[in-house]
Amino acid sequence: MIKRLALMLMTCLAASAMAQSLQVQVRDASGAPLAQAVVYLESPAAQRRVQPMPTQKITQIRREFVPAVLPITRGTQVEFPNEDTVRHHVYSFSPAKRFELRLYVGTPPEPVLFDRAGVVVLGCNIHDDMVAWVVVLDTPHFGTTDAQGRVQIDGMPSGDYQLRVWHERLPANAQPHTQTLRWSGDPQALEVVVRGLIGS
Repeated sequence: MIKRLALMLMTCLAASAMAQSLQVQVRDASGAPLAQAVVYLESPAAQRRVQPMPTQKITQIRREFVPAVLPITRGTQVEFPNEDTVRHHVYSFSPAKRFELRLYVGTPPEPVLFDRAGVVVLGCNIHDDMVAWVVVLDTPHFGTTDAQGRVQIDGMPSGDYQLRVWHERLPANAQPHTQTLRWSGDPQALEVVVRGLIGS
């Protein structure tokens, strides 16, 4: 009986620890919720924990990239299937990853490896209005805000982090919003205002 109670207590404590999370509300300078913002926590220890994710995917459909914003960890591969009946020519000239997938339909035989942290802007040489972003991160602790500008990040060990927020409306080459965060492991809620956005 005692062993069973001890096991139940350990299970509850573990569940409680897993439930602890960082809740972030992101807004623009006018106070409006900022959807599709990438929120991430960086530290030397977090960088050492980075592992490639399973192969990700950005699909071309109805002459759009879906999703338009894809955060991934460094070392992750991404496929670019074209489900349109017209051919697309996907490319990036971004310093973090330069590549071209020349005119094609279907799925190229090899995914693209993103092995350097940074923001990679994607375009199509045929359709100038097609644009997407791959945000390559040196941390496993990240998330993307929902339509209400909210995101929850779980599983960080306690410690000191740089909390950064990137959004597609930041000017080219602009640094993400950055602030220091001391994470104790207890549930915490933050509100972040990102200034200097295009269109604000």
